[in-house]
Amino acid sequence: MRERRKKLVGRVVSDKMDKTVVVRVERTKRHPLYGKVITVSKKFMAHDPKNECRVGDLVRIIESRPISRRKRWVVVEILERAQA
Repeated sequence: MRERRKKLVGRVVSDKMDKTVVVRVERTKRHPLYGKVITVSKKFMAHDPKNECRVGDLVRIIESRPISRRKRWVVVEILERAQA
């Protein structure tokens, strides 16, 4: 079951909450009429149980059961630390 969960990679944009981070995931998409490649981003709230993530970190998040009203993702690993 764990293999079928969605996995996303994004940057942490906020870590002001306790055990929660906001992750911005960017993807590229082609405009349906003009064909120009545009970057579309979406923000996800993710559970960070150890409060390890900082703003600017590149993280991998995985889908999980609902943890709170807006939190349905969990930080699995930190891929790259932010430049301090």
